[in-house]
Amino acid sequence: MLISYNWLKNYLDINIETNKVSKILTDIGLEVGGIEEVQSIKGGLEGLVIGKVLTCEKHPNADKLSKTTVNIGTNETLEIVCGAPNVRAGLTVVVATVGTTLYSGDESFVIKKSKIRGELSQGMLCGADEIGVGAADGGIMELPEEVSSGTLAKDFFNVESDIIIEVDLTPNRVDAASHIGTARDLAAYLKSNNEVAEVKWPSVDDFKVENTDYPVEVSVENTAACPRYAGLTISGVKVKESPDWLKNKLSVIGLTPINNVVDVTNFVLHELGQPLHAFDGAEIKGDKVVVKTLNDKTKFTTLDGIERELSDNDLMICNAEEGMCIAGVFGGEKSGVKESTTKIFLESAYFNPVYVRKTAKRHTLSTDASFRFERGIDPNITIYALKRAALLIQEVAGGTISSKITDIYPEPIKNFEVEVKWKNIDRLIGKKLGEEKIKSIFAALDMDIIKEDEEAVLLSIPPYRVDVQRDVDVIEDILRIYGYNNIEIPQAVHSTLVYSDKPDNHKVVNTIANQLVSLGFNEIMNNSLTKPSLYAESETYPEKNVVALFNPLSSDLGGMRQTLLMGGLESAKHNINRRKGDLKLFEFGNCYYLNPEGEKGSLEKFREEQHLGIFLTGNMIPASWNSQERKVSFADIRGVVNNILERLNIGEAQLSEQDANNDLFAEGINISTKNKISLVDFGLVSSKVAQSLEVKEAVYFAEFNWDNLLKIAGRQNVLFTDIPKFPEVSRDLALLIDKSVNFGEIKAVMQKTEKKLLKKVSLFDIYEGKNLPADKKSYAVNFILQDENKTLTDKQIDKIMNSMIKNLEREVNAQLRG
Repeated sequence: MLISYNWLKNYLDINIETNKVSKILTDIGLEVGGIEEVQSIKGGLEGLVIGKVLTCEKHPNADKLSKTTVNIGTNETLEIVCGAPNVRAGLTVVVATVGTTLYSGDESFVIKKSKIRGELSQGMLCGADEIGVGAADGGIMELPEEVSSGTLAKDFFNVESDIIIEVDLTPNRVDAASHIGTARDLAAYLKSNNEVAEVKWPSVDDFKVENTDYPVEVSVENTAACPRYAGLTISGVKVKESPDWLKNKLSVIGLTPINNVVDVTNFVLHELGQPLHAFDGAEIKGDKVVVKTLNDKTKFTTLDGIERELSDNDLMICNAEEGMCIAGVFGGEKSGVKESTTKIFLESAYFNPVYVRKTAKRHTLSTDASFRFERGIDPNITIYALKRAALLIQEVAGGTISSKITDIYPEPIKNFEVEVKWKNIDRLIGKKLGEEKIKSIFAALDMDIIKEDEEAVLLSIPPYRVDVQRDVDVIEDILRIYGYNNIEIPQAVHSTLVYSDKPDNHKVVNTIANQLVSLGFNEIMNNSLTKPSLYAESETYPEKNVVALFNPLSSDLGGMRQTLLMGGLESAKHNINRRKGDLKLFEFGNCYYLNPEGEKGSLEKFREEQHLGIFLTGNMIPASWNSQERKVSFADIRGVVNNILERLNIGEAQLSEQDANNDLFAEGINISTKNKISLVDFGLVSSKVAQSLEVKEAVYFAEFNWDNLLKIAGRQNVLFTDIPKFPEVSRDLALLIDKSVNFGEIKAVMQKTEKKLLKKVSLFDIYEGKNLPADKKSYAVNFILQDENKTLTDKQIDKIMNSMIKNLEREVNAQLRG
C-alpha cells in the first residue's frame, strides 16, 4: 500500500521527518518497505517546454510526416519532424527537447537529435499520453493560445513533488488500508507518548439533499451477504477530465486518472478505506437497484470486457432486468460512468467478507475494493463516505443531489466486547506498564472502557478493528503502541533443565549456523509459501506433490515449498540485481509434501521435513592487491558439505556416495547412509531451473535432509583408531568424459582397479562449457592411496595410476586433460 506524505498531512497536523515517520509506522505494526521521492507525473516533466508551431509543411520524403519549425522561447528556432495528423502552424504545443527522457510505464527513452527520412529533427511534439497527462487520442496536445512559449511544462501542469511511503500491510490490518487509517494509527502512537495529535476528518456539514427529482428504489434480497447498503443519486453531472489536484493525488500513489466521477470514488477509497461505486443512471433500468444473487451460470461481462459465468453464490448489484456489478469486486461493462453520463447512482456498502473473498477467488479477480471488502471494512463509515464522495463529485463534476440517502441496515453491527485481565497484560508483555499508561493507550485506540475492577477491564472495540476480538489481541495492540523496543531484555533466564540423550535440534542448528557464519555465510529466511507452477516440469518434485492452499492470498502463494532451492534463488536474484553477486547463503526451513495416492482426509497423505540449504555463487575469493579473484566451484560446495558432516561426527565409513538422481542439478552428488537413508544432495544447479527464476549466474547448492541428519548424528559413537604409521598418497586426475557418464561409474572402475590400497575417491570439481566439446564434461577426481604396513614407492603408485587410467579409458571412454 502506498501512502502519500503530503496527503497524510491533510489529516494529521505533523511536521516529522519521513524517516522518523517510517520508523514509528514500522514499530506499530505497519512495516515500511521503502520511501521514495516522486512527482505527480513520472519524471516531473523535466526537459519539456511549451512552444509555438511557426511553420508546418509536408515532409518531402514521407506522406504522413510534417516538417515544422517551433519557437520555445529562446533565440533558436527548432526544426522538428512530426507525424501527428493535427499538427499545423499556430498551435501551442508541448515540446520534448533533445536530451529529455520520456516514460512509458516502466520503460523510458531519450529524445535525440536525428534525421528522419533525411530531414533534421531537434525534438518531439508530444501527445498527452506520451508525457503522462492524459489518454492517447492519436494527435499532439493543443494548448490554449495564451500560454507563453518557453513556459516549463511542469509549471503549466502543476507537477507536485511528494514522498511516498510504501507500507507492507499484513492481512489483518485492513483498518490501516487508507490515509485516514494510517493517520489514525500514527496519532494513537503520538497521543500515547503525550504528544498532541488529532485526526482531522474532512467535513461533510455542507451535504444537503437539493431535490428528490431522481429517486431510485433500492432493495436488498440477501442481507446475509450485504448487511448494509446505502446510496443516493446526483443529476446534472458533467463527466470530464479531473482537475489537476485530484489527478495529482491519484498519480503519486500509482493510480491512473480516468474521469472526474470515477477519480472521486478512487480518491475516497484511498482516503477513507471505503470502496464506492458510481452507476450510470441511464443504465439503471426501471430506476431500481436490487442486491441479490442470480441463477447459476448466468453470463455477465465485466468492465475489462471479459464475459464471465456467474455462480449462484455471487452477490450482484442488479437493475430491474439484469446484473450491473459484481458486488464488492468489479463493475459491469455497461453500467460504468462514461462521457455521456449525466446522472449517477452512488453506492456505499458493507458486504460480507466471506462472500466477497469467495467470489474474487472464483473469478480470479483482485481489485482495490475486493482487497478491503474481503478483509472487513468499517460498517460505521458507510454514510460518511457517501456524503464525502457526493460533495467532491459536486465540486469537480457539478450536479445536484437528487434523492434522499437510502440506508438499508436491518441489523447494525455491534462493537466487540473483550474482557482483559490486568495480570495477563503484565504477564504477556513481560513488563508492568501501569493502569494509567494502559488506559491512555485504550483511549488512543478508540477502545472504550465499559467497566473495570481490580482484576479485569471490559472493553468496547469498534468494528473497524476486525483483528481485535480476543484478550491477546488487545494486549498485542497495547504492546505495539507502547513499543516493542521499549521492553527491556532481562539479564537472567529462569528455566528448568531437562536432560535428554537425544541431540537437541535447536542446539545443533545453532552449532551449524555458527559454523557457517564463521565461514562468511549469511542466513536467509524465505516464505514457505510458493508458486506451484515452479514444479511443473520437475520429476524430482512433481507439481502433483505440492501441498495446495484452499484459500491462497495469490496464485504466487498457492502452495507449500518442496525444496529450499526456489526461495534461495529468489534471494540470490534480489542481491545480484543490486550488484551483490558474491553470495554465501544458508537457510534452515521446513519443506512439505503431498502423497496424491493417500487416503482422502488422512493426515498420512502429508509429510513435513526440516531441511538445510546452502547456496554459493559469484566469487569465492574477491580480487585484492595480494590475490586474484576465484569463482566458486564444485570443490567449494563439497568442502562445506564435508565440514558439516564432520562437525556432526558423521564419518565416511558410515556413508555411501553416488550421483544425485535430482533434476534440479546439472551435475550433483548424493550422500546417504549404507542403508540408503538420504542425507544430502549437492552440486551445480541446472541452468534451466536457475534461469526460470531469472538467475543467470552459476549457483552451487546443497540441500540436507536435516531430520535424517539429526537421527544419524544422534547415534554415531566416536571411534578411535591408531594414527597410521605410514603416509597416505593423494593424487588428482582431470578426466574428459561423455556427459552420460556419472561419478558412480568412475568410482566403481577405480575401486575395481585397486581394491586393497585405494582408501578414498572423491569428486572435487565439475566443468562444462568453453573449450570443451559439446557432448563432453570434465571431472576432477581425487583419490587416496595408503599401505598400512609400509611406505608406498613411486613405482607402485605409477603402476596403480597407469592401471586406473587404462581402465577408465577402456570402460568409460575417459581421457586425461592436459
